[in-house]
Amino acid sequence: MTSTGPGSVFARIDRGVLGPPGAKRPSLTVYDGSGAVLLSPEESRTALYGPRRDMRLGTAVWRQAITEARREPRDGDGTGRLFVVWLALPGLYRNLHRILRLWGRVDRADLEAEAVLAVLAALDTADPDAPDTGGCLVKEAVNQMWAYAKRVTREIPVVDIGAFAETRNATVPQEERPRPPEGWEVHITPPPRPEGLYATLRFAEQRPRQRGRRTGTPLPDLVFRARRHEEADLIGTLVLRPAGPRR
Repeated sequence: MTSTGPGSVFARIDRGVLGPPGAKRPSLTVYDGSGAVLLSPEESRTALYGPRRDMRLGTAVWRQAITEARREPRDGDGTGRLFVVWLALPGLYRNLHRILRLWGRVDRADLEAEAVLAVLAALDTADPDAPDTGGCLVKEAVNQMWAYAKRVTREIPVVDIGAFAETRNATVPQEERPRPPEGWEVHITPPPRPEGLYATLRFAEQRPRQRGRRTGTPLPDLVFRARRHEEADLIGTLVLRPAGPRR
């Protein structure tokens, strides 16, 4: 059985079910075919995950725990539902740690919370008498953890959205923009159309012997020109001029 940190969601569930040392703990009465058996929380987990677990007893544990949880009133204390979540936790640790190894940026507390919510959602429609109903709860939680982790890794974190938007939308007058001390600037003026410039510009390196032919002045080693199909509409005006102070 894997331990969790004191501040984790799983650890809080552990404390909620087991309570402080010496506290009265919930028990589960199951019927395994040979009669009623009273199990403590630890004995219930051992029946499900222990090295000598009994498949028939484990099925009875899930059936009774889910039945009692489903019978709880909506305005009750949720002890039965919490117990079912607690029973499912050992089945989640392997995938939990695997996800955390693969994606370090995923927050463990959020991942555990997603798993708990998945178990509770699956519990609402679980059939206590269905075969491997407990395994289905664990599977739903595992799938939810993976889906959440993959979704989070595709997100781009932004520390301050307001500052980011302000910087992105800020406009600086052309004459105030910093200019490189040397090099060349390309200025493109789009045609007077609502959609503006809408075309692909192809830049090709000009041969050394053609240096300066199109611009009338020697250019650096790499000289580029914009090209478009001869029959295409005008895509705009391109101006090449030295960088730095205006000339």
